[in-house]
Amino acid sequence: MITIDKISKQFGQLNALDDVSAQCDSGECIALIGPNGSGKTTLIKSILGMVVPDSGTILFNNKSIAHDCSYRANIGYMPQIGRYPDNMTIGQVIDMMKDIRRSHTQIRDEELLEQFDLKSILGKRMSTLSGGTRQKVSAALAFLFNGDVLILDEPTAGLDPVASEILKEKIIKQKQAGKLILITSHILSELDDMVTQIIYMQDGKLRFHKQIEALRTETGEIKLSRAIASVMLQN
Repeated sequence: MITIDKISKQFGQLNALDDVSAQCDSGECIALIGPNGSGKTTLIKSILGMVVPDSGTILFNNKSIAHDCSYRANIGYMPQIGRYPDNMTIGQVIDMMKDIRRSHTQIRDEELLEQFDLKSILGKRMSTLSGGTRQKVSAALAFLFNGDVLILDEPTAGLDPVASEILKEKIIKQKQAGKLILITSHILSELDDMVTQIIYMQDGKLRFHKQIEALRTETGEIKLSRAIASVMLQN
């Protein structure tokens, strides 16, 4: 579904991405992890077309994304920090996004709007919302347009335990439905039940890309955090 082929990106003296290649297929939930400054955000923004690599190519369903933004209609994106006009209500933000991403054939997925009980507070202005409620709005918008790919940046950050479990169950359902899901998170314990593959990045390089079960078998560790630590110590 998404093919990343030898992409590099430099910002001044910083090699944000250094010859990164990966294949990400439908039905997979892939955790993109690594320390701060490892290149995770630059890679996500490159996939979204927000950053243009200096070299290499990115294919979406075997077509280059260069000079073509139409593929973005198939992506749901949840940023780490959602920024919305303070004077708009939740309902107005949702309607605005529906208008921007209008499609006569697209089926809306409003399950999270209902499960997070956002429909009861559609009249609340964004400026009055807590960080957790803003995060719920971001999650609901990411899933609303029923994209084939979901890119979720620290999705459970700021959510209460109940909302976090609702979101995790939703992610698992979407994976089972054949969607491709890319998740970044610093809380590795949150990923144990969801992800099928790990991409580990450091210093702009892709250090390894492994199936979870292969990683556990190779290291003898069940917990994801311990398995990753074991691989990095070996390297």
